[in-house]
Amino acid sequence: MLKIQNATVYFEGRGEKPVHALDRVNLDIPDGDFVVALGASGCGKSTLLNAIAGFLPLSEGSISLNGREIKGPGADRGVVFQKDTLLPWSNVADNVALGLKFAGIGRAERRDRAEELLDLVGLKDFAKSFPYELSGGMRQRVGIARALATEPDILLMDEPFGALDSLTREKMQELLIEVWHRTRKRIFFITHSIEEALFLGTQVVVMSPRPGRVVARYELDFVNRFIATGDVRAINLAPEFGEIREEIREILHKDHQKVEIAA
Repeated sequence: MLKIQNATVYFEGRGEKPVHALDRVNLDIPDGDFVVALGASGCGKSTLLNAIAGFLPLSEGSISLNGREIKGPGADRGVVFQKDTLLPWSNVADNVALGLKFAGIGRAERRDRAEELLDLVGLKDFAKSFPYELSGGMRQRVGIARALATEPDILLMDEPFGALDSLTREKMQELLIEVWHRTRKRIFFITHSIEEALFLGTQVVVMSPRPGRVVARYELDFVNRFIATGDVRAINLAPEFGEIREEIREILHKDHQKVEIAA
């Protein structure tokens, strides 16, 4: 279990008061769950993800993974960033195996693991290619493979498809579902897109504008329907999909109005 208890974050601002970025967030992510955090810019989604990753400390509260409190980065958490962070001078296979190299894993084992993961994300034939030879979607596939290389307990994904065109984004969503289905890896994914959140998540949490709080939660089954049928259109046209989408849109719209009035 990944357990988040009363997670609160303040940043030192340029004014007299610190910026209250995150406020008393409570969230449990069991093994195998696909949790999506949804909200407008500035709602604390990335702050929460960075705290789970161990990149920044909480001001109050705690985050623990399998009973151990998170105090810093660790191999038990794999991160896929908004922009790919591949090493341009290394080929695809070496990029995937980077974490394994740091962990002291031998060359042959690194090569085998990279090959296995590149096959998982559909890039087995591009092992010797360099990042500049790949499309944006392909580079993000490499990022997913690299994050999985150390066999983390959770995969953290910071809007990894936000910069992709709509068709590539849809294909990447389907690929990620296939990866999740085959590995049953616990995932925490953040996005601005309501449709993306509903399609991917077994659990969707809606966050308010700063300070970020969880204002709504949804337990969903659309991702498992896609795994069973492969029919994206039927899911998008399902009445309950549309109802939840409009309900979330109304929540986000009301929160946005409150921020404008307060400003």
